Amino acid sequence: MSQHLPLVRAGQPGAELTAGQDGATIRRTVLPGGVRVLTEQMPGLRSATVGAWVGVGSRDETDGHHGSTHFLEHLLFKGTPRRSALDIAEAFDAVGGEANAATGKEHTCYYARVLDDDLPMAVDVIADMVTSARLDADELETERGVILEEIAMTEDDPGEVVHERFAEAVLGTHPLGRPIGGTPETIRAVPRDAVWEHYRWHYRPETLVVSAAGGVDHDRLVEQVGEALAAGGWDLDPDRVPRARRTGDPQADGVPAQGSELTVHRPVEQANVVIGSTGLSATDDRRFVLTVLSAVLGGGMSSRLFQEIREKRGLAYATYSFAQGHGGLGLFGMYAGCAPARVDEVTALMVAELEQLADGGITTAELERSVGQLSGGLVLGLEDSGSRMSRLGKSELVHGELMTVAESLERVRAVTAEDVRELAADLAARPRTTVRVGPFTDEGVQ
Repeated sequence: MSQHLPLVRAGQPGAELTAGQDGATIRRTVLPGGVRVLTEQMPGLRSATVGAWVGVGSRDETDGHHGSTHFLEHLLFKGTPRRSALDIAEAFDAVGGEANAATGKEHTCYYARVLDDDLPMAVDVIADMVTSARLDADELETERGVILEEIAMTEDDPGEVVHERFAEAVLGTHPLGRPIGGTPETIRAVPRDAVWEHYRWHYRPETLVVSAAGGVDHDRLVEQVGEALAAGGWDLDPDRVPRARRTGDPQADGVPAQGSELTVHRPVEQANVVIGSTGLSATDDRRFVLTVLSAVLGGGMSSRLFQEIREKRGLAYATYSFAQGHGGLGLFGMYAGCAPARVDEVTALMVAELEQLADGGITTAELERSVGQLSGGLVLGLEDSGSRMSRLGKSELVHGELMTVAESLERVRAVTAEDVRELAADLAARPRTTVRVGPFTDEGVQ
């Protein structure tokens, strides 16, 4: 069974478990107001990475507020009553640290990596940004231009375009189908008042998770977080509990019942194509089976897509499969970049490989190789404090439990060839969507 980190109120010792062969210790405390603090103390590390995870993403935007989540990622670095934008930048530069942020479809994270002695500073600055952003009107207008340029940069990358259009086509009017960064229309239209409302509604104690990994002392961090949030004016009501995690039935949320085809014209040399369907939610019990399936199908140089499309036929430089899990639903797809004249041939080959998995399953050698690939990747992926900080934050926001590395490996190794075949059959039978981006016209290739 997985190691659940039980609810622990402030003033009580955090829940502890030894996670991994390196003797790292994970602890979790819930502060008044519903703020969750998780740490992974890694012996021998002189650095630490800390992140403030706010449980709000682009899927949470309502009409009139679209684009606000990404706007806030930019604007929180633009100053508070205590610090200017330059003060925030200099605080980290002065100690050789790094600070950044990322917006997702279901969460936003503000994070920093610093020496362990500088962790109190990082906590204070990030907490100040999260609790006390000014959202100055002039700064907002400046960032409006910056974000529009960011969107334009994305639109100039056909690889980015094909994945965004694929999500839109598969998920339809579901909020997860919207681009994370917004569209030029929504960014131009959203007023400062709407961004402010979005900030005040979602940036609250019950939505916040603070995670840290590396040279970190849990009790000291809990104290620092509590003091910093109180200094920011947050009401840390002892009766408030963390906001409930996401649930939802995708069938009732605007996901199309039929597949579709979409062609996007771009004057480029190479066509980019994605074909796929809905996938599994982030909490689906079959997610470990999906990781094995994707590894065999398109997860590396020995995968079926790579061997068939690139090695045997020389039709593409890059080809792979991918899966994205969210609350209530997910995406599954296969990608290739190829000559525009060969896009139909490549698409047919990708479909054929998925259907062969559905009909015949995988071999024992493929199963063993994928399990080894995933096991090594899991362990190697946790070699730095940043990846462990992210693992803590995402586990708390999405699952409400944290598996040890050993248990994660056990779940991967428990996958059978029949499990993979059954899931492949499920995915192959779902309504299929194809998106092509390239030099196409109504008459064909330009």
